[in-house]
Amino acid sequence: MTSSQTLPELVNAAQTAAKASQDRISAILEHAQGQPLSDAQIEEVTSETVAIELAAVDIFTVFEARMQRHFKRGPLSRKVEARLSAAGHADLAHRLHQYYLAINVLKHGAGASHRELLSAKKPMFAVVQAAEGPARAEGAPSGLIDVMSPRFFDGLAETILEAFQFLENGQG
Repeated sequence: MTSSQTLPELVNAAQTAAKASQDRISAILEHAQGQPLSDAQIEEVTSETVAIELAAVDIFTVFEARMQRHFKRGPLSRKVEARLSAAGHADLAHRLHQYYLAINVLKHGAGASHRELLSAKKPMFAVVQAAEGPARAEGAPSGLIDVMSPRFFDGLAETILEAFQFLENGQG
């Protein structure tokens, strides 16, 4: 991702990459026709799932970096949420907060963000209870957030773009 691209262009590129990974996973599962996956298929599904997780983390990080200029210092997501809420955009503020939490879970695993998502009365996306046991291997999907749902990445992209428009149009 180069700095010469606009945030909407970067979001579109990330969304396209995530869709390609989702399509590859769907093709693998369709080809298996309900049969157990081979080791190679499991490895490819895992790799594509990690690619989606990394794309989500990367695009949210780019959003935060690009939008930081609208604020002096501090946690950008919370400041954007506060501005959105104050301007009457409570739904967008809520969605941004949910994705902020999901990205934290993808980056750091189970913790405060994961617990907050698990306790949500109306979750926006599937959140999985953390299994007891050893930490996940490097390069393995977190498994705590269902990034395979097409609505996960599409919703993330839509939320980022709406918050971007809010800030860039002088409302922020």
